[in-house]
Amino acid sequence: MDQKIVSLAAEKTADRLQEFLQAMKDDDLANLLENQAVKGKAPGPLLRAIFKGSPCAEEAGALRRLKIYMRSIHLVESGDLQKEVASEILGLLMLEAHSFPGSLLVELANEFVSAIKQSRLKNGKSLELLPIILTALATKKENVAYGKGELSGEECKKQLINTLCSGRWDRRCVIQLTSVFKDVPLTAEEVEFVTEKVLRMFSELNLQEIPPLVYQLLVFSSKGNRKKALEGIITFFSELDKQLSEDQSGDELLDLVTVPAGELRHVEGTVILHIVFAIKLDCELGRELLKHLKAGQQGDLSNNICPFSIALLLSVTRVQRFEEQVFDLLKASIVKSFKDLQLLQGSKFLQNLVPQRSCISTMILEVVKNSVHSWDHVTQGLVELGFILMDSYGPKKILDGKTIETSSCLSKKPIQHACKLGADILLETFKIHEMIRQEILEQVFNRVVTRASSPISHFLDLLSNIIMYAPLVLQSCSAKVTETFDYLSFLPLHTVQGLLKAVQPLLKVSMSVRDSLILVLRKAMFASQLDARKSAVAGFVLLLKNFKVLGSLSSSQCSQSIGASQVHVDVHSRYSSVANETFCLEIMDSLRRCLGQQADVRLMLYEGFYDVLRRNSQLANSIMQTLLLQLKQYYEPKPDVLPPLKLEACVLAQGDRICLQEPLDYLLCCAQHCLAWCKRKAVPLQQEEEEEEEEGVYQELEDLLESLTTRMIKSELEDFELDKSADFSQSTGVGIKNNICASLVMGVCEVLIEYNFSISNFSKNKLEEVLSLFMCYKKLSDILNEKAGKGKTKTASKTNDSFLSMKFVSDLLTALFRDSAQSHEESLSVLRSSNDFMRYAVGVALQKAQQLKETGHVSGPDGQHPERLFQSLCDITRVLLWRYTSIPTSVEDSGKKEKGKSISLLCLEGLEKIFSAVQQFFEPRIPHFLRALGAPAEEGEEVDGSVTHRAAFQVRQFQRSLLNLLSGPEEDFNGREALLLVTVLSGLSKLLEPSSPQFVQMLSWTSKICKENSQEDASFCKGLMNLLFSLHVLYKSPVTLLRDLSQDIHGLLGDIDQDVEMEKTNHFAMVTLRTAAPTVCLLVLSQAEKVLEEVDWLITKLKGQVSQEMLPEEASSQTSLPNPPVEKAIIMQLGTLLTAFHELVQTALPSGSCVDILLKDLCKMYTILTALVRYYLQVCQSSGGIPKNMEKLVKLSGSHLTPLCYSFISYIQNKKSRSLKSTGEKEKGKAAAVATAMARALRETRPIPNLIFAIEQYEKFLIHLSKKSKGAASEHEGQDKEPAAKRRKK
Repeated sequence: MDQKIVSLAAEKTADRLQEFLQAMKDDDLANLLENQAVKGKAPGPLLRAIFKGSPCAEEAGALRRLKIYMRSIHLVESGDLQKEVASEILGLLMLEAHSFPGSLLVELANEFVSAIKQSRLKNGKSLELLPIILTALATKKENVAYGKGELSGEECKKQLINTLCSGRWDRRCVIQLTSVFKDVPLTAEEVEFVTEKVLRMFSELNLQEIPPLVYQLLVFSSKGNRKKALEGIITFFSELDKQLSEDQSGDELLDLVTVPAGELRHVEGTVILHIVFAIKLDCELGRELLKHLKAGQQGDLSNNICPFSIALLLSVTRVQRFEEQVFDLLKASIVKSFKDLQLLQGSKFLQNLVPQRSCISTMILEVVKNSVHSWDHVTQGLVELGFILMDSYGPKKILDGKTIETSSCLSKKPIQHACKLGADILLETFKIHEMIRQEILEQVFNRVVTRASSPISHFLDLLSNIIMYAPLVLQSCSAKVTETFDYLSFLPLHTVQGLLKAVQPLLKVSMSVRDSLILVLRKAMFASQLDARKSAVAGFVLLLKNFKVLGSLSSSQCSQSIGASQVHVDVHSRYSSVANETFCLEIMDSLRRCLGQQADVRLMLYEGFYDVLRRNSQLANSIMQTLLLQLKQYYEPKPDVLPPLKLEACVLAQGDRICLQEPLDYLLCCAQHCLAWCKRKAVPLQQEEEEEEEEGVYQELEDLLESLTTRMIKSELEDFELDKSADFSQSTGVGIKNNICASLVMGVCEVLIEYNFSISNFSKNKLEEVLSLFMCYKKLSDILNEKAGKGKTKTASKTNDSFLSMKFVSDLLTALFRDSAQSHEESLSVLRSSNDFMRYAVGVALQKAQQLKETGHVSGPDGQHPERLFQSLCDITRVLLWRYTSIPTSVEDSGKKEKGKSISLLCLEGLEKIFSAVQQFFEPRIPHFLRALGAPAEEGEEVDGSVTHRAAFQVRQFQRSLLNLLSGPEEDFNGREALLLVTVLSGLSKLLEPSSPQFVQMLSWTSKICKENSQEDASFCKGLMNLLFSLHVLYKSPVTLLRDLSQDIHGLLGDIDQDVEMEKTNHFAMVTLRTAAPTVCLLVLSQAEKVLEEVDWLITKLKGQVSQEMLPEEASSQTSLPNPPVEKAIIMQLGTLLTAFHELVQTALPSGSCVDILLKDLCKMYTILTALVRYYLQVCQSSGGIPKNMEKLVKLSGSHLTPLCYSFISYIQNKKSRSLKSTGEKEKGKAAAVATAMARALRETRPIPNLIFAIEQYEKFLIHLSKKSKGAASEHEGQDKEPAAKRRKK
């Protein structure tokens, strides 16, 4: 029969075919087609013949066509057909779709819709027909019956899509359905409808089905609505990440139920690849992605930026046209995130309003962690981002070429956090990805070499961390390391020291690297540049410290900083320790040659020897002999010759230039410390002859030091030719030489003071010798100070650096102030009786504290060793604290009136510097530091829990001291001491937990002091007020404080209208006529500026939220304001601040900075008021008007601020014209004076036009707002009337 139908179809006319088909039942025809298709015979000719014989013009033909069409669709869906057969049928059905009339197309489409809703589709292959059917329907011009009415083809298509998208979709056909829509011509509204439906389906699919669906959605998004698609994808994965992290941190049983993390990461990686591929094909998609994430920057970062979106952005950097934009966006987001965090941490007002969100740095490090799941496309972006952050935000060069690094979190700026984040990204990426390690190392080494002139400490720290993590990995990059060594001679000394310290673990596992370093250092030893020779010494000293000779002490101080990972492969096993010894002695030979070089090179060597000895005690003999031989060159061996030193030999004259040849003081200092250490640690491990030899060296050195002490005491200054009559001017050769010699003699005296005290065992004779040495030191010091006082310049800074070691300073101070042993009393009274010596001892401690505060370490042995340094610091602080609190300055001063600072005041200065240094460089150890000071803490109390408790104890001690100072007679008030106490209290206040009762107690105490005490000392007043503000902002907003202070300033300085009689308020006694302006006024203005900054930040945040939440079509349906509590807080802040400005603009402020800054702050105030008005312009349509408190604020600005601003401007201009007039009259002959006065007046009036413009802008937007909100908001603005009550008139 099928043959018959096919042969009839081959005839020219279709009449016979139509008759034949009409004679058959439709079901028989359908069965015939089905049998043929299922048997695998090609059904194409039969199907074509049936369609040819069923013309749509006849109703019967159309119905038959429909029946066969539907049966064919079911056949394709059944899955019973071979692939080729099914494809052939589909192809024919596609061709025939357009010939159907509209009504049948609707029926076909409805059949598809119901099949999808009822999940009747088995394989979804037939869905390929749906876009063709819908497209055919949309092209029909005539109206088609749909439901109960008639619609155009386009309308029908719209209704069908609507029905389809609002119904249930079978999970199996979601991907195919999404693919279907890309071939249908859709309007923007339909595109949005479909996109939303697909995004809603995400949560119903298995994870593995998401990537293909995302791919189809992205292809579909080329029709429009890209933003919605991207937003939906990012939000979906962001939520999944959140759920996963909550599950992992919560109940472990949940892990079995939820998605495995690894699977999720792989899916995310695939999705990111799809998106990047789509962006390469459709640049508009990339632009939308950036636009969407930039919009998130305005509002709440965490809404848009999440680990998934960061990973996506980093992958997009592979698309060249977006690379720069993406990195700029990421940089800006990172810095903004850290700035926001800083702003939040510094303000209780903001903390109460804005919830703490996760920081972007946490998210980026999470991306690094996730990238282990084959995210190769993200890794490259991560490395680039890490280097961009380190390059952009690393330490900058400051004027004198130094950079100050701080390790404290409190003092870190956002850009320092960004730099640290860059280093963390690179280190973590290095740990996870082996492929990228070589590249990271190469880039770090390149920067170390090429950026020698700028600070690179952050790169050296990164290098050090990388090498500590995996020194063996670097063996594969040893070529790069040795290449870097070739540049050592050309790099600055501090870079060389940092680099060698960083690569030190590598030297232990790679002999080739070590050998190449030694070659480079030997060459550098004879280089023409001084820095290269110093680098060589630094390198050799480092090698000596780290290659121990067998038998060296393995005490804690000799521990080698190298992890266990390298111990297993320590290559030293091949080389015996004898080889190590030979190696070290070879280096010692090289170093001895330095002793003939410049003073700077020798000095480096002397500073390094002590550390070498501590780490490599077997070299003691060699080192001690070297030092002794060197010393003998400058020592007079005959016991009766005075002076005992050949100072002439230490100074070198090259023509007119005089310079130091031998730093004898450093040499002696090094010898003395090495000797003391050897005597302390002497261990009989050596051979007997060697031991005897060493003992001989020690004895000889002891005798030399003993003889030196005796003869230095006997020597007069005339013996050194350094008495008062000597020339110490810096302009003559003799003067320079005398300065150098004086500096050496003073250094030698200090070294001998330490030596003799250390070996004295509290013998009276020895301590008398110590005092005699000090007298020699003091005489010289006095002469130099006197001469320096007469001359313009100070003496060389060498005299400022004390040679006493930190440990000795702590021992000496403890002995002088805290040693109460009966047996020591008589001998110590020798030193205690000399006030100068006591002051000197505290002065040296002060100098060490200053050095520590500036650089993080001190000069002298162990000055670079954090552990020992910290221990000495604790001991010194304990003594200084006891001395200051037990003998107050007032008691000491009344006893003896001497010139110079009292010992108590010096102790306080030392304490201030030490507290500052500890917070800066020893932050993690603050609990131990406070415990060492001896604050009472309950037994068994946790270290961390007691920081506030212990700090509060110290705070109370200093509070008592300040109260005593303030309650004493006014003429005894010491402003310097008071300011130091306030500085110490400020430092300690940072250790108090802001939520603790101790913090609140300190705030109320400070406030009470400011309210009840009146002092004329401006710097003390500034310090105390700063402390009050810094505490207040962590408790609540300081606006009421600002208002009260402004009233006090107004009351004291008077009104701009001289006829108004002021009633003085007295909120704060600390505000006096002398301190009101500029001191307190400037503080109030700077604090007001911070409040305005916070308000501005909140308004920006609100605007961002509004623009994200309110899409244009949603605006009308929105009924409530987005964030009433925040808005209320903003209005309250501005209202109170406005009353403070109301006082200040009526105050007769003196010309200068107060007026200038007040005008700028007023301008900022109006700019922020304008921003608030513009925000209400955005939301007032939806909220049906502006809130009542906003109206009140507008009224207040109109009555209490704007008119007064204009009066204040007139006051300034009148004052300017009067001052110019008087200057002109006084200085008629002096044009310069007139010009200066003109310039000053111009500078003061420059902000006025900006202020007027800001006020006018504010009024302009108010008018807009009043029109929109149909309120009378602008009635109250610009009336320029007198304020209600001109001021509290008597």
